[in-house]
Amino acid sequence: MVENLDKWCFAWFEASKAVGTDRAGLWLQSRWPPGVIITVSFLDGDPALYPRIEAVARQWIEPGRANLFFDFRTDTKNTHVRISFASPGSWSVLGTTALRIPVGEATMNFGWLTPQSSDAEVERVVLHEFGHALGLVHEHQLPAGGIIWNKPAVYNDLKFKWPPEKIEQNVFATIDPAEAAMTALDPTSIMMYPIKKSWTVTGFSTGLNAKLSPIDIAFIHNMYS
Repeated sequence: MVENLDKWCFAWFEASKAVGTDRAGLWLQSRWPPGVIITVSFLDGDPALYPRIEAVARQWIEPGRANLFFDFRTDTKNTHVRISFASPGSWSVLGTTALRIPVGEATMNFGWLTPQSSDAEVERVVLHEFGHALGLVHEHQLPAGGIIWNKPAVYNDLKFKWPPEKIEQNVFATIDPAEAAMTALDPTSIMMYPIKKSWTVTGFSTGLNAKLSPIDIAFIHNMYS
């Protein structure tokens, strides 16, 4: 049984088409230029969370990872990435899609994080959402080595969370391989959804991944070298 099924995120694609995936893949249209400075600010929320979120986000840009820079700003909210805690759920605009969102509106949301959230929960959620902010998609929606879903079981388990069309969009929809760079399926990726064994024909399953996997690190380095 996969727990915390209510704590899934969705990602806004540039085409506003797919949301949610779990393999090492990057939506090419939303990739930032390597070496760019991405500015970040907080629109609301408890300031006690701010340094914890920043510290986790910077894992993506450590040496040997993405050749990018994060500039967390306190003097302005006119930034590329704008973080809110005001909406339900956890989500992020995908990569440079953030540049299309009107100034003042959130591009990322941490709906259930509070100062009482454990370090492990903050790390898991922030790494995942900042992966989206760098253009990474949920891997289960990449077609290569795709998951064979037991769709009736998924619909039954998620019917109280999402309507059928949203389940189709978040879980089953795949991405045009011409529009994404990707690796083989990485079950340990931070971008992977938790998947119950009963949801797949083959018995494939994953839990809640909380760390960057070796493939995550190698892939983000390759995409932003």
